[in-house]
Amino acid sequence: MPHDPELIAETKTWLIKAKRDLEAAAFELTAKPAFTSDIVFHAQQAAEKTLKAFLTWHSTVFRRTHLLEELGAQCLLLDPTLRPMVGEAVPLTQYAWKFRYPGEPGEPSPEEAESALATARALYEAVVVRLPEEARPG
Repeated sequence: MPHDPELIAETKTWLIKAKRDLEAAAFELTAKPAFTSDIVFHAQQAAEKTLKAFLTWHSTVFRRTHLLEELGAQCLLLDPTLRPMVGEAVPLTQYAWKFRYPGEPGEPSPEEAESALATARALYEAVVVRLPEEARPG
């Protein structure tokens, strides 16, 4: 039975936005010096949008939130095998606001930024393979 075209489109839109965040973070990593505060922000955003794509595909309502623990818990109810990736991604939540405003202490190190990006990528890849081909970005 074919999948609902609207559900496919909405899921794909979330994933495209997540992928663009991953691409932006990877590009910012090439700057000299790397834009580490932007990289960690994009990593958090990619993880958030990835989880929202998974929930969208499963027609699960979610709050407007940046809290990856909350979104991840909803995803784990649908697929407990995501636990390792969700567990790794939850700490990225802090980057939704940390380093974003004046007065925040310091900048994340290049290693911290690379780690955040790798975590977001791993989550994205884990979710994408759990979705049907037509819901995946091209």
